[in-house]
Amino acid sequence: MVNDVSLQSDDELRAHLHGETSKLPWIDLEKHFARGVLFKVAKGIDILDVAIVMSRDDKESLKQWLEDKKVTGVEIEEAKKWHESSASLWTVVVAPWVLVQEIEQKLDS
Repeated sequence: MVNDVSLQSDDELRAHLHGETSKLPWIDLEKHFARGVLFKVAKGIDILDVAIVMSRDDKESLKQWLEDKKVTGVEIEEAKKWHESSASLWTVVVAPWVLVQEIEQKLDS
């Protein structure tokens, strides 16, 4: 795999980032929240799409998501809620940033 993201196709980059995505407990993410590098991706937005945009430094796409509140900084109230509930979140690192997304609960039929 090519290390320079500018030389990777979106499919190659998506596959690489998919391999970097994991479910982590909030306690492991708190240090990133404290450093101010944690961003929440709204439900309905593919966290890998956001990771690709950030990897490619696509400022226009990211700006639109930020304006639409589809990508936001994590608020203290949300951090407290995740801490109190021992939440786990989908996580992908796009250094120096860490993206998180709440895990959608499946309802049993």
